[in-house]
Amino acid sequence: MSAATPDRRPAARLARTRPAALGAAAVGLGGAAGALARAGLAEALPHEPATWPWATFLANLGGTVLLAWLTTRLFEAATPSRYRRLVLGTGFCGAFTTFSTFQIETISLARDGAGGLAVAYAVASLAAGMAFATATTLLARRGRSG
Repeated sequence: MSAATPDRRPAARLARTRPAALGAAAVGLGGAAGALARAGLAEALPHEPATWPWATFLANLGGTVLLAWLTTRLFEAATPSRYRRLVLGTGFCGAFTTFSTFQIETISLARDGAGGLAVAYAVASLAAGMAFATATTLLARRGRSG
């Protein structure tokens, strides 16, 4: 390569790296916001042993509704923005909702002698999540076509 011909390889490498770095930053930004929202909800609705874990239940249902609306209304209706999906879907919803806490709380309820409540919590969480996701998707599609 001569001095008169610039080396374009670093620019090509930057062009490939930049979207990945921006994507990671988008997930991080959304994740930080989701984690803060989740922590605020947990602070507002503290969970006592052998009682219904409202913060996790509401976070998971709220995240279900938000993700169902986003995937239907925004991602089906509009040209998908990679960064919007990463910030809101992967980042925010991923950090706001929590399957691991749901599992731990279900096991803790059973260990604390509230086996019936543990089963009710697990069944209600899954059933309500599916119902909310379905209803939100149908409402989002109805709103788009109407």
